[in-house]
Amino acid sequence: MNDFNDRLRQLATSHRALITRKNVKEPLGNGIFSRYKYPVLTNEHVPLFWRYDLNEKTNPYLMERLGVNCVFNPGAIEFDGKICLVARVEGNDRKSFFAIAKSDNGIDGFRFSDYPLVIPETDDPDINVYDMRLTRHEDGYIYGLFCTERSDPSAPAGDLSSAVAQCGIVRTTDMVHWERLPDLKTQSPQQRNVVLHPEFVDGKYAFYTRPQDGFINAGSGGGIGWGLSETMNPASIGEEIIVDDRQYHTIKETKNGQGAVPIKTAAGWLHIAHGVRGTAAGLRYVIYAFLTDPQQPWRVTHRPGGFLIAPRGDEYIGDVGNVVFCNGAVTRPNGELIIYYASSDTRCHAAVTTVDRMLDYCMNTPEDPLRSYACVQQRIGLINENLKLLRNATGILAEIRDIQGG
Repeated sequence: MNDFNDRLRQLATSHRALITRKNVKEPLGNGIFSRYKYPVLTNEHVPLFWRYDLNEKTNPYLMERLGVNCVFNPGAIEFDGKICLVARVEGNDRKSFFAIAKSDNGIDGFRFSDYPLVIPETDDPDINVYDMRLTRHEDGYIYGLFCTERSDPSAPAGDLSSAVAQCGIVRTTDMVHWERLPDLKTQSPQQRNVVLHPEFVDGKYAFYTRPQDGFINAGSGGGIGWGLSETMNPASIGEEIIVDDRQYHTIKETKNGQGAVPIKTAAGWLHIAHGVRGTAAGLRYVIYAFLTDPQQPWRVTHRPGGFLIAPRGDEYIGDVGNVVFCNGAVTRPNGELIIYYASSDTRCHAAVTTVDRMLDYCMNTPEDPLRSYACVQQRIGLINENLKLLRNATGILAEIRDIQGG
């Protein structure tokens, strides 16, 4: 066997082992959700024929011709009995594009479709597209809202990093053919992390927005916004109100934005969002949750304090470290909820819980009191109640008491 065929066989064997590997739920967890051990999507999951020229005559050394740097931030939906992730795939050239990977159980066995998605351009072509949220709307379409990025025409000469971000919109009925609609129009100079609410509100299309003054910095803007549009073609929001704003010295002091499409429950709309704060090492992204009113989705009813998911272990490492980010989640008929999140802008993970557990978490976890003294009093209240329970306890509760020597 020549070197080409030997290397090709090794690549194929390695790739098959990866995409057929069974995922394993990590033990114990925190009672809210369970992580799965292995990432569900990485750059190594991308088909070999996307990356390599497989013709020995034109690629005798079997080099990777079009490399893939990372796969992350997937939108998620269940379609035709399979879990479909529309992932952000970033080539070695830094350009991102979208591709669908499908799985029977949503935990392992994800395989990409033969081709990436073809997203039509507008008259003002996108330089980069990323982070699609998928909404199955009651009007019959599946909408994909994503960030479209273009160079900032007002940037000083020589500044090649400034950009203008807006919300691009596509729609489909079959997850194959995608119709491009005009970009969302708002009063904000920058829009990222826009999500379409799955139901009409007062007969209009409802959006969760994230108005910002600058591409990176929120400035006077920020927070998760809310606005209505008469139509989707074109979509235009006049007034935006803030649903969930930024707060000093919290997990969302720098920025925050809607993540997955809100999930309808008997107790209200379950939201999974991301919050950003500054640290000495740079920005830290975490995932948090909140609940809004069933009839008034813009009105928050429950805000559990702190983060739901934060980077852990290898999740800290990647192109943009200390980041977890979610823009997709899927509810199953049995009540299971799969939260898809990326770590450090590099790979995709799954955390599994149930809608009931998330409602318990949102409705019974104390809100952040916003001051250290009040946080201590909050924790002392929990300790006091538990110590009362432990004093005359037997069985495992007595063991917990004895661990502390009490």
